Amino acid sequence: MTVSRDAAAGPLHGLRVVDASTLFAGPMAAMHLGDLGADVVKVEHPAKPDPSRGHGAAKDGVNLWWKTLGRNKRTVTANLGSEGGREVFLALAAEADVVIENFRPGTLERWGLGYEELSAANPRLVLARVSGFGQVGPYRTRPGFGTLAEAMSGFAAMTGEPDGPPTLPPFGLADGVASLATAFAVMVALQARERTGRGQVVDLAIIEPILAMLGPQITRWDQLRTVQPRTGNRSANNAPRNTYRTRDGQWVAVSTSAQSIAERVMRLVGRPELIDEPWFARGADRARHADVLDEAVGGWIAERTRDEVVAAFEEAQAAVAPIYDAQDIVADPQFQALGTIHEIEDPELGPMLMQGPLFRLSDAEGVIRFTGRPHGADTDEVLGELGFTPERIAGLRAEGAV
Repeated sequence: MTVSRDAAAGPLHGLRVVDASTLFAGPMAAMHLGDLGADVVKVEHPAKPDPSRGHGAAKDGVNLWWKTLGRNKRTVTANLGSEGGREVFLALAAEADVVIENFRPGTLERWGLGYEELSAANPRLVLARVSGFGQVGPYRTRPGFGTLAEAMSGFAAMTGEPDGPPTLPPFGLADGVASLATAFAVMVALQARERTGRGQVVDLAIIEPILAMLGPQITRWDQLRTVQPRTGNRSANNAPRNTYRTRDGQWVAVSTSAQSIAERVMRLVGRPELIDEPWFARGADRARHADVLDEAVGGWIAERTRDEVVAAFEEAQAAVAPIYDAQDIVADPQFQALGTIHEIEDPELGPMLMQGPLFRLSDAEGVIRFTGRPHGADTDEVLGELGFTPERIAGLRAEGAV
């Protein structure tokens, strides 16, 4: 569907968010809030735009990632290290419900924009501070990126082939997980404000949310003094669980987390006798016989096309999924039924597709009102709403403050 800038407001209509963050957890959290109707104002340095505007693929010189990451955000410029920029930021914070920032700890304080000053201007303000390592501790001032979190959380250590090196994801996994945690934390702080009448600070370290997603590795180490080994696409908890190549050169993934599914798979591939093996009754024991099970399943799949495999698994009520790229996702009828992919009219590039909000609500809807805006496109409009006169805005611009 095509959505205009004037589309109906979402369930967070009336929530005012200032996004003063970059690369990528903070901006993505603000995007999630904007998708649900929050009025998000993106603050960037006048001479140094958010680096995400230059990340990844571009068309006709226009960055494509920014069109998604910057959607539903009005863009203003302010040099927060200048007196004029500080004035602008305090004015924004005074009218906001939430400020999201990811400067190195201590930076806002150095500019006279710490929570003491911000809360003095607006006691109900929620300040979400997103950083690599958090606001306290020996690493607090280190540069922090998602890659470092993927390394330090245990993710890389447990990802990859058994005889291969630790493996990092080819996308911002830790940042994406942290963005969801940030949006959740912001909503928790806003709910607490309903009870107390006061805002508060959210201290989110990117190294922590991904750690929470990785299962009981800490408890396992504490109780057993063992760590989860790298198993490639296999699982230590069940089998068969792997990716398998089909006759037409495509790939599918099979999961047998439930015992009943494992039994259905073996009947489907013509190896029901394996079900009677003593080791088949428990997932962990099946995992120790993964070579035998992969040979049975992989051999059967290799003789059939991807469509034939998926159809047979579906008929047998066994769990399989084709391994998709972006072209497959756009064409898939399930994603189409969910409305996952939205077509948005972009002023620079025309109609474009992008993934939409994360979920659906029965009484409201997340909406992509507009795509990522040019750098500073809404500075005059937003500052005018805050009471800055055209003459004052022109003066700030002449000073390099906006």
